[in-house]
Amino acid sequence: MVKSNRSRGQKRICKNGHIYYKSSDCPVCPLCEKLKPVGAEFLMLLAAPARRALENAGIKTLKQLSKKTEEEILSLHGIGPSSIPILKKSLKEAGLQLAGRMHNRM
Repeated sequence: MVKSNRSRGQKRICKNGHIYYKSSDCPVCPLCEKLKPVGAEFLMLLAAPARRALENAGIKTLKQLSKKTEEEILSLHGIGPSSIPILKKSLKEAGLQLAGRMHNRM
């Protein structure tokens, strides 16, 4: 039995030319997600809004993440408090941690 296009969702084409079907409003191309660079696996542990927030801030690796403070990460639109333990665990497993608190400098 062949699924109809309607049951597979709406046909979409991503900016890279991949054709895929989605039944939700989520704009993420599943083919592009599979092609993400090694080292970005921690992003897959996060909800889509948190993942997009980090990616839009240019944070695509744990090393880049480790240069940010918890306050900087929480200030990103799409990141909530529930994301922090996930990020900290991923950093710890890689032998890294978030940067220390930013201090006012005179």
